[in-house]
Amino acid sequence: MKKIVLSVVAAVLSTTAAFAADMPVKAMKAPPPPESPWDWAFGGALLSDYNFRGISQSNKGPSGTVYSETRFAVNKDVQLYFGQQYWAVTLPTNPTCECDIYGGIRPTFGALSLDLGAIYYWYPKEYQHADAPAIAGFPAFPNGNSTLRNTDYLEGYIKGTYEVVKDKFWLGFNEYYSDSWLNTGAYGNFFSGTFKAAGPAFKLGILGMDELGWYVSGEVGYYAFGTTKVVPGVFPVAVKLPDYVFWNAGIAFTWKVATFDFRAYGTDLSKTQCNTLTGDPNAHPSGLGVPIATGLQSGWCSTAFVMAAKFDLTAKDSLK
Repeated sequence: MKKIVLSVVAAVLSTTAAFAADMPVKAMKAPPPPESPWDWAFGGALLSDYNFRGISQSNKGPSGTVYSETRFAVNKDVQLYFGQQYWAVTLPTNPTCECDIYGGIRPTFGALSLDLGAIYYWYPKEYQHADAPAIAGFPAFPNGNSTLRNTDYLEGYIKGTYEVVKDKFWLGFNEYYSDSWLNTGAYGNFFSGTFKAAGPAFKLGILGMDELGWYVSGEVGYYAFGTTKVVPGVFPVAVKLPDYVFWNAGIAFTWKVATFDFRAYGTDLSKTQCNTLTGDPNAHPSGLGVPIATGLQSGWCSTAFVMAAKFDLTAKDSLK
């Protein structure tokens, strides 16, 4: 009897082992690696005019820009960033570019997104145009305008966007401050309010554009300035720079990583005030009998309609 029981047990065990051997073995799936906190954003644009806060930086002509930005997510609500952006410009000092170097922190509190940082505007290889003793450079422009030797300057900023309706409507603000705008010695304080409203996507049906998004947006701002320092040949006496109101409004269409923007820009500056701020080499006298030094008029601040084709990518979303 004992032998029979042992034989039955052995048979059951051998059958179970054989059955187990025939079953497929499921490999344990390793957990996905943690997402890297690092990201890289990059892009550029072609523009019919580089308009900065209502003033043309490209002599009302075409321009282009490229940028690169490194990002680090401290957590899901806080991001650190550092970037550079380069613009093609046509300015009185004839720099090779406007080279913007910037960095800061972007905290998020629910529907409110903030951005606190600083930006340095660098204009390499500038040429000074001025008639003054001991200035090694070029003479003042034929219209009498002159320039500083160096117009680099630093701005601090805080920006915010509040998502009023999810994915549909946003309100925002911008505050930029420099204690020496364009190295003139005059402070510059720029404040603006913004809005953006997105419409429903639609199909275009041509050129492979299966679905396009679109939005309208605008901005109204005020630029307040202080008084310049005295610079022989440029500012013989301290000059109070003119404050002005700025606005822009337009419509943009988005397709994948591209944005096509059509926008109007304007200020309430007179053409004479515009010349005071820009030193436009092409400014012309306002009329007969008006001294050149006080009567020049510039069109760089007049209403402008600008078209821009932009692309923006990130490594995590675009380089997979």
